[in-house]
Amino acid sequence: MYIEQGYKAKEDFWRYIVGLVIIFVGWQIIGMIPLMIALVSKSESLITMPKDIGGMSSLLGSNLFLFFMLLSFAFGLVATFFSASVLHQQKIIALTTSRNKIDWKRVSFSFLLWGIISAVLLGIDVFLSPENYVLNFKLEPFLILAIVAILFIPIQTSFEEYFLRGYLMQGIGILAKNRWVPLVITSLIFGLLHIANPEVEKLGYGIMVFYIGTGFFLGILTLMDEGLELALGFHAANNLITALLVTADWTAFQTDSIYRDISDPELGLDVFIPIFVIFPILLYIFSKRYNWINWKEKLTGSIQSKEDFLEENISEIGLE
Repeated sequence: MYIEQGYKAKEDFWRYIVGLVIIFVGWQIIGMIPLMIALVSKSESLITMPKDIGGMSSLLGSNLFLFFMLLSFAFGLVATFFSASVLHQQKIIALTTSRNKIDWKRVSFSFLLWGIISAVLLGIDVFLSPENYVLNFKLEPFLILAIVAILFIPIQTSFEEYFLRGYLMQGIGILAKNRWVPLVITSLIFGLLHIANPEVEKLGYGIMVFYIGTGFFLGILTLMDEGLELALGFHAANNLITALLVTADWTAFQTDSIYRDISDPELGLDVFIPIFVIFPILLYIFSKRYNWINWKEKLTGSIQSKEDFLEENISEIGLE
């Protein structure tokens, strides 16, 4: 059981509080220092320094801004691993999966499945609505983008998964003694972390249905599959394809991608179709491939007591 992997650690409540502080400081304070230094060095003064994503991207250049923005998530990931391994004395594999080792085939399958589907869907949209796109491809900036994106976007998405679906889901699950509370809370937090995105300002708070719904989808993947592998692969593919293939002036990822979306954005069916159509289909595909059963129990049931879990896993824990 995935949430119960938190029992393979020191799970005192105060440790999670201290851990959250460490992660926040690493991600949002230390991790932001390089970006702030770059912005200050390029600005005439702190007053004139841009505060919005578009302004910062224009000042530094889209690729350099993307690098500094993603770099903060690298600090966040290091802080998450530090909190788990040092503060909680938990092995990273226990934070990742309930399996004996990380299943990289699961990561790869999820990455390729969603990467191909999302690229095909974009291609269809470009073909059917060419007036909404302009070719934005320039070889040198795109190659720089590709290097930055391929190296750092998986770090960004891994931080979000290890922090939300890993660290918080295990901690909240152990505290609540069930599965539905951590699923709901981490999904809401995932959505709220995107509330400052330019998309929300442009489309309104209705777009939060997409972000929170995506959080639920990734949480369901984690609980049903008893590990982060599928969520890690999906999330990396989603953000990488977005950064490389299409950008817009009103999105969080403003990059030197192949296409630029010049359409006037509206909150329409394209926001809700992934949540209520595509994601359920993906869950069905994953369930058939990995033989998922006991949906109700895995998503809403109680977790084992610490005593029962440790008794069942005493030989494994002893080896650790």
